[in-house]
Amino acid sequence: MRKPVILMLFALSVIMEVRAQSDEAIRSYISQYASLAISEQMRTGIPAAIKLAQAIHESGAGKGELAMKSNNHFGIKCKSNWTGRVAYHNDDEQGECFRAYDSVTLSFRDHSDFLKASKRYEGLFKLNTTDYQGWAFGLKEAGYATNPKYPLLLIKIIETYHLFEFTLSALALQQHSSNTETENSAVKKEGLQQ
Repeated sequence: MRKPVILMLFALSVIMEVRAQSDEAIRSYISQYASLAISEQMRTGIPAAIKLAQAIHESGAGKGELAMKSNNHFGIKCKSNWTGRVAYHNDDEQGECFRAYDSVTLSFRDHSDFLKASKRYEGLFKLNTTDYQGWAFGLKEAGYATNPKYPLLLIKIIETYHLFEFTLSALALQQHSSNTETENSAVKKEGLQQ
């Protein structure tokens, strides 16, 4: 009786340790790339929470093979218009062509440009930036992923790690920047009038 209990406790401690490592890797990833997600939201309007959740999921918090070998943190496939570097990886099919980047920053930027340039995703940009659930379901509806649970996976990541706070931070920075520009413009007008 005592031996099975000890084995069960050991197995439970291993599971908890693996989860802690995974949680630690995700938190580290967020810490490393949150500012990049915020700057991309400010540049393109894609919510930082969505950007981070997709990157965490698609790249395995930066530990996935595609992310490690080719800096592709969003699982973006080559498509016919891609002229950059490529990497081959097994996904829905064997040896599929994926985009490869010289840096993670370029992967984040290309992901934003990919969504902005495609008519499939234009409906997303009509949603409120803070509507991460709408964005998650909209990405799936537009065909970003084949997994039917994709929106729920993104929402779970966003809510577990409070990623919506980064969306709010980007909005606050945009507001501050806008206020500063308005103040500077008023100061310049006043100086010209004197």
